[in-house]
Amino acid sequence: MTGRTYYAPHGGLPPQTDLLTGRAVFTAAYAVIPKGVMSDIVTSCLPFWEETRAWVLSRPLSGFAETFSQYIMEVGPGGGSDRPEPDSGAEAALFVVEGELTVTVEGRKQSMRPGGFAFIPPASRWSVRNEGSVPVRFHWIRKAYDFVDGIEIPEAFFADEAAIAPTPMPGTDGKWATTRFVDPADMRHDMHVTVVTFEPGAVIPFAETHVMEHGLYVLEGKAVYRLNQDWVEVEAGDYMWLRAFCPQACYAGGPGKFRYLLYKDVNRHMKLGAPGAAKHFG
Repeated sequence: MTGRTYYAPHGGLPPQTDLLTGRAVFTAAYAVIPKGVMSDIVTSCLPFWEETRAWVLSRPLSGFAETFSQYIMEVGPGGGSDRPEPDSGAEAALFVVEGELTVTVEGRKQSMRPGGFAFIPPASRWSVRNEGSVPVRFHWIRKAYDFVDGIEIPEAFFADEAAIAPTPMPGTDGKWATTRFVDPADMRHDMHVTVVTFEPGAVIPFAETHVMEHGLYVLEGKAVYRLNQDWVEVEAGDYMWLRAFCPQACYAGGPGKFRYLLYKDVNRHMKLGAPGAAKHFG
């Protein structure tokens, strides 16, 4: 156990007396889905899941996420699924933020508590259950695995954030660090899901601009985040999607740590279009 708390939505609806003004932003380069948006009326139900609802944070869509989909799952006592994933080509990353989740992959059963992480490769036989007495909430990141001839598919594994030493970013005295569940040099993996931590006042000191698409869910704290040409305030429970090459930077606002769950696509060549679409000139 980490002893750390992670923010998770509980639903509900705002009162009729609330103003409509909010912080939600949707642009061609980025989106911000603030925690207040994650109410009861925006949840989804999924086939073959019992006692379950989901907040869908991102999905493949023209002008939106291209490489992945991300859900926050809420599973009530006794709920879960024996057929969670309908796409045999999809890999999964699970990260528990509240409660206790029992995950079984290829016959291996594992109890996951807050801070627990699981990677599940494509075409796996897996199931999830809430065997406790209170709801469990966890992130489920889904991606179509990018197969490469000559590179094996990675195996399933479980991990716990508390058991992994964060890797400090160079030149930051540990004020900006990343908890990595997968070795970045492992070419079998085509996505990384990590926990990024900033100490109060720490910064990303330049506008990162790169090919990796991002999904960022704020687990703890607050910050002012640079997205494209805009500065936005974000706090625990907010979600950000960043298109490839969207400039990003941040100032951690304090008084505590600023931490987020980060998705990015890695370790693969860029797609050049549909097969046969390329033109050859002699």
